[in-house]
Amino acid sequence: MNPTTLDLFADAEPVQQPRREQIGEQSYVLRGFALPWLERLLPALEAVLAAAPFRQMITPGGFTMSVALSSCGALGWTTDRSGYRYTHHDPQTGQPWPDMPEIFLQLAQAAAQEAGFSEFLPDSCLINRYLPGAKMSLHQDKNECTYAAPIVSVSLGLPAMFLFGGFERGDKSQRVPLLHGDIVVWGGVDRLRYHGVLPIKEGQHSLLGEQRINFTFRTAG
Repeated sequence: MNPTTLDLFADAEPVQQPRREQIGEQSYVLRGFALPWLERLLPALEAVLAAAPFRQMITPGGFTMSVALSSCGALGWTTDRSGYRYTHHDPQTGQPWPDMPEIFLQLAQAAAQEAGFSEFLPDSCLINRYLPGAKMSLHQDKNECTYAAPIVSVSLGLPAMFLFGGFERGDKSQRVPLLHGDIVVWGGVDRLRYHGVLPIKEGQHSLLGEQRINFTFRTAG
């Protein structure tokens, strides 16, 4: 399957029972929360990717990221030799990043409210594509202008092992398995916790094929 092609008519995944798991003082995994939204979410994703296709970016250290990226919203996260930052324009096209679809915003706000953050207004959605073997090293989300808003992270496709650490890189990390439709929300006192993703294992997802798609909603500006 083409990594950006989404099959809306594939067999449905086994449905998780919705539940909320607390993983920190102000951090939660909302199991299966995104599943009822998929019928509207996936076509909106395809439209965003048609305007801003996935690409692999270079870190300031000169390494090519194993994860492919796109963005939507007023600000898009980007990286190159000059550093990590948010931009109003897609550096690949020079055009503004695609508008954040209304369904994206509604899902992000509903998840944030479920986790106790009722005033969430994201202006950025980073979209990551993980193929088998891709990973995300432990890092903090700290390029935003304010840390008052939470992070909302949506998992679709292949399973992932999410690392949720402490406030120093060397702190012990929890290993939190994430399945299709799960959402992690963290903020408040937990906002600057280190987090990452272990290498994605080989597999085939009935809707998304051989990939994991992750949306990360933030208030960046």
